[in-house]
Amino acid sequence: MGTEAESKQHVHAVFESIAPKYDMMNDILSFRRHKAWRKFTMRKMDVKPGQTSLDLCCGTADWTIALAEASGADTVGLDFSRNMLDVGQAKVDKLGLSGRIKLVEGNAMSLPFPDNSFDFVTIGFGLRNVPDLDQVLREMKRVAKPGGKVVCLELSKPDWQPFKGLYYFYFEKLLPLLGKWLVKKYDQYRWLPESLAIFPDLQQLAERFRGAGLRNVRAYPLTGGIAALHIGTKGNDGA
Repeated sequence: MGTEAESKQHVHAVFESIAPKYDMMNDILSFRRHKAWRKFTMRKMDVKPGQTSLDLCCGTADWTIALAEASGADTVGLDFSRNMLDVGQAKVDKLGLSGRIKLVEGNAMSLPFPDNSFDFVTIGFGLRNVPDLDQVLREMKRVAKPGGKVVCLELSKPDWQPFKGLYYFYFEKLLPLLGKWLVKKYDQYRWLPESLAIFPDLQQLAERFRGAGLRNVRAYPLTGGIAALHIGTKGNDGA
């Protein structure tokens, strides 16, 4: 696509433009499976009362809200799209959680938080959109507390036929058309399958977690491999 700066600007423009219809389109395009994937993730995380969380690429703050409700503790959501955060802030305010949740506009590759700050650092459907996923994983590990968890819920790549062929036909051909018909955003939704094409598969991403220094890495394929959950732990020694 050109330089890293141009790529970042393009991704930013995509999310700024689709923010008002983002939640609706997620429900339609995933057949609401993204909600089930997030519930599965929350069960695996087993968030305890009082544990703090940072949710990166938080978008319209659904996962940020779920983390805050599960822990009853301070929770931060960070995203680079002001429009997405504005939608999320409206949800937070409506639920009366503004005293517990802070939404921050920022860069996932250079987090404005001290080392060892959070029990959980999460990223949902955002890691494939960053310019350097290894840098983001390093930053996530840095701000996690010793023994804390780094968690990624993301689209992945099914590897068994005939499901694989059907999925890629839907994702590459039909999904952009749905974006065009429903919200007049063909180019933006054409970009989504392009972002997945160069993204690591289940095992490759697990290796990237290990490469960032995370331990006890677990990877779970979801819905036939359409999505995947990865969880890694920062060493108790802080390493």
